[in-house]
Amino acid sequence: MKVSITSGRAEGPTKLNAFDNALLDAKIGDINLIKVSSILPEGTEVVPVPKFPPGDMVNCVLAYTSSDVEGDLISAAVALATSDYFGCVVENTGINKDPEDVKNEAESMVRYMMDVRGLNINEIKIADESHIVKKQGAVVASVVYIG
Repeated sequence: MKVSITSGRAEGPTKLNAFDNALLDAKIGDINLIKVSSILPEGTEVVPVPKFPPGDMVNCVLAYTSSDVEGDLISAAVALATSDYFGCVVENTGINKDPEDVKNEAESMVRYMMDVRGLNINEIKIADESHIVKKQGAVVASVVYIG
């Protein structure tokens, strides 16, 4: 299986529009996202985000947050870890939290998930995004499953 890891941020006139614009910024705005839990199959390869046909149904792990409070710092992160057997993905978000803390918590959580499964980590990849809200902002981070 192949997966891509991506993130985006945006403003919009409404919460929904800000979310949609953040998805567009992450290059996953023209597909239908289906949220799944956090296991990657054996042999998963991380590749750049492909150009999906509009309307495709795509599985993903998605971190998302938004705010309409001017000056809020919003952050989203996903972390994935692979092993010789299978891998794990986590998502994390924060409002007015240090973006490095949001990212580090995601990494810590994915390390823990691998550890409790007795898996030795081969690779960790993280995508994160932060944004200072002007009117209505949104951030997303996602692992999309390509197949």
